Amino acid sequence: MIPLIVTLHQINTTVGDFDGNLKKILRGARQAEGKGSSLAVFPELSLTGYPPLDLLENRTFIFEAGQVLDRLLLESKGLDLTILVGSIMPRDESSVGKSLNNAAILIRRGDILATHFKVLLPTYDVFDESRYFEPGAAVTVAQVDDRPIAISVCEDVWNDKIYWTRPQYHFDPVEDVLASNPNTPLINIAASPYSHGKGPMRYEMLANTARRFETPVLYVNQVGGNDSLVFDGRSLALDPAGTIIALADDFREQLLVIDLDDISPAISHPASKRSVSRSNPIKDTMGTMFKALSMGLADYAGKCGFRTCVLGLSGGIDSAVTAVIACEALGPANVHGILMPSPYTSTQSVNDAELLAANLGMKTTTIPITGIYEQYLKDLTEGLDGLPGDKTEENIQARIRGNILMALSNRFGHLVLSTGNKSELATGYCTLYGDMSGGLAVISDVYKGEVYDLARHINREVEVIPESIITKAPSAELRHDQKDSDTLPSYDLLDTVLKAYLEEKKTLPEIIEMGYSSELVKYILNMVESNEYKRQQAAPGIKVSWKAFGLGRRYPIAKAALF
Repeated sequence: MIPLIVTLHQINTTVGDFDGNLKKILRGARQAEGKGSSLAVFPELSLTGYPPLDLLENRTFIFEAGQVLDRLLLESKGLDLTILVGSIMPRDESSVGKSLNNAAILIRRGDILATHFKVLLPTYDVFDESRYFEPGAAVTVAQVDDRPIAISVCEDVWNDKIYWTRPQYHFDPVEDVLASNPNTPLINIAASPYSHGKGPMRYEMLANTARRFETPVLYVNQVGGNDSLVFDGRSLALDPAGTIIALADDFREQLLVIDLDDISPAISHPASKRSVSRSNPIKDTMGTMFKALSMGLADYAGKCGFRTCVLGLSGGIDSAVTAVIACEALGPANVHGILMPSPYTSTQSVNDAELLAANLGMKTTTIPITGIYEQYLKDLTEGLDGLPGDKTEENIQARIRGNILMALSNRFGHLVLSTGNKSELATGYCTLYGDMSGGLAVISDVYKGEVYDLARHINREVEVIPESIITKAPSAELRHDQKDSDTLPSYDLLDTVLKAYLEEKKTLPEIIEMGYSSELVKYILNMVESNEYKRQQAAPGIKVSWKAFGLGRRYPIAKAALF
């Protein structure tokens, strides 16, 4: 019997870049052929890029997707292997339902041997696939070199009733097929975005599937950033015992080669209940999050046509961590830091910002805003009716800085990076058209406590971020002796409550039961609820949590108070 060699191609695609995506797929297929592969497997919607969103309602996009599939079919005639690739497939115009399928297409020498239409279409968090696609009926079993292979797409494997306490869907397409096709290898092509902690969980879920059905599981995930989403890759192959026999790196393109005939035989005692590995080989650490943010920024800039970026350097922890991520993503020569001291900026903050920039080797420019600020106040004296100073004057400073950064962007073509964190965005402790201005909010899905954790990760070997930035009390420095704690609870407490509410979906009474006063919890939750109007005007951010503001949290602005 001829060995069945399978290659898993973890590639970074761009939405709508049909030529570029096709070149990557053909290059990978030729590499696979050179390695004696029988089957080259590529991620979900790898021909179109993922996620295409409402481009799926654009007839030109759909036409181009069809054209590039035809080109792949033509090119495959010269290749001596089978290709499994993801793309969209138009349905018959007379059909009832949505006009497209999310398809896995099996191709050999110019012919389509089989198509699998994604069965489970997620509509939670950042996903809204029922908006565009008609679901398939079942996992597809196809023949590759006269050997059966079960083909699935991403969410199709995410409804195991043994693994999940409460499955999302009414049936499990993997169970329906593998129960009657024992020992058939399962292939899953995916575009599964990164969330901190998802990698280990995803492995456990797939390992349970392998053990339960006593069969190898091959999983290929895309890698790279597209808009707010960043994909971690970590494609893998599991033997029937759920043991990893091949694992791709996170956040880089890679090729895995698997000999399906060299995988250990089925285990004698399949999993009858959820089991968890005692030593999970996949970890999500601050290093993982740092790589996610770096790749998210690098791909956002590159795919949107930016080579350089600009950000305000305040001498605070948020701008420091953002600057390090930017230098990692784009290179220090392409990162421009702007120091914009006001009457309330401390000498320590200026020194910290300058030392950070020197440590990173990035360019800086100092543009004091005191004169501009004083002129604003002079010109607004009558307009503000001579009322006592309040946050109005504080916000003016933030908006002056935002305007300076946008002016530099206009002149030099820089991508403006806003530096606010998730704790600030959640509570509205940020200024519209000021520090919220920008093209990308790099750490807007990172809680304040995690920002400090990232800083410590960055400094794990050498002090890149000056220690004084990490140890000093956080302050916006928009008035004399201002501290964040004047307005907000301690960040340890605040982040715990925010995570409970936003990500764990706990109710007010449940959070109070965690040991917090009702007045404090109501204060925090009311800040969250009352600042939705700000968040819907914020720059897009890089999603790294289970529930990020933006695409994955659709919330009304005009609503009655909940608390």
